[in-house]
Amino acid sequence: MKKTNAVTHVILTGGVGSRLWPLSRKSQPKQYLDLFDGKSLFEMTVDRNRSLADSVMVVGNTDNCHLSKKVLEKSATPYVDIIEATPRNTAAAIAFAACASDPDAILIVTPSDHIIDGTRAYEQSINEAIEKAEQGYIVTFGIVPTKPETGYGYIERLGDDVISFREKPNKVSAKDFIKNGNFLWNSGMFCFKASVFLEELQLFNAEVFEKSKIVWEANKAGQLDLEMSMAIPSISVDYAVMERSKKIKVVSSEFKWSDLGSFESVYDYLVSKGHAVDTNGNMVIGTDVYTAFVGLKNVIFVHTENANLILQKESSQEVKNIYTELERNNSNLLD
Repeated sequence: MKKTNAVTHVILTGGVGSRLWPLSRKSQPKQYLDLFDGKSLFEMTVDRNRSLADSVMVVGNTDNCHLSKKVLEKSATPYVDIIEATPRNTAAAIAFAACASDPDAILIVTPSDHIIDGTRAYEQSINEAIEKAEQGYIVTFGIVPTKPETGYGYIERLGDDVISFREKPNKVSAKDFIKNGNFLWNSGMFCFKASVFLEELQLFNAEVFEKSKIVWEANKAGQLDLEMSMAIPSISVDYAVMERSKKIKVVSSEFKWSDLGSFESVYDYLVSKGHAVDTNGNMVIGTDVYTAFVGLKNVIFVHTENANLILQKESSQEVKNIYTELERNNSNLLD
């Protein structure tokens, strides 16, 4: 495909992966863990998009920018670094990237903590999205679902038109979505012209637009001011723009995708890569020490230097409750 506009890969690196505690910590969030064929999810994200974009931009924060720098320097990848002083959610993070870009630049916006398999299908989806973005659309990527997943949001669509965005459903609703056949998993990936995104943000959430613009214009070598940043409303890009704009298109994507948002999804990925499980589906992560499970089925044992976690695979979403409790007690087990 011939590109007529410069393409920038924008990587969003916020988030601490609270559902993957104790592996994921504030000092080493899940996107920087070298758990995946000796690479981190962040490094895989950079590599996956290297041939698809002309430049790289990272929107990170003061806690993780050094981790991104280490990966990008290892591969000698030049990049623009935007360092948030405090997290203000995805609408502001993407606004900073758009403000830092040429108005006609095409931005491919991806999280840094997803697993994607199927290079050819992925590249086809990106190229299709770029074509639509060049026509003035804001494009989201919907993943063809393989099961009634309750851990993802959904996109209801007719062709490439978005009918609605749906929050994470219960099991009954998820089964209905799959049965209907016109629902896709919401990947949280986007593609658009920088100027188009800013125009739509200004139209539908002028406060986020104005205050993000002010903060960006006051940046010092990509570092954003804390006090000024606190004035920006914390709102997701879905609520700020995607659910309100009339310029939204969706690319139905066939590549294998997971946001690895829970130990159940990590379990499934590791099994697909040959990680050992016993005859009852029990798995050990983080240690080679002999571990035996008696009378247990589909249990995950997670070992780290100062904390262990034992969980039923199907209860993976509840790990966030442990993280929240430790946070409430200011525990150093989160560091």
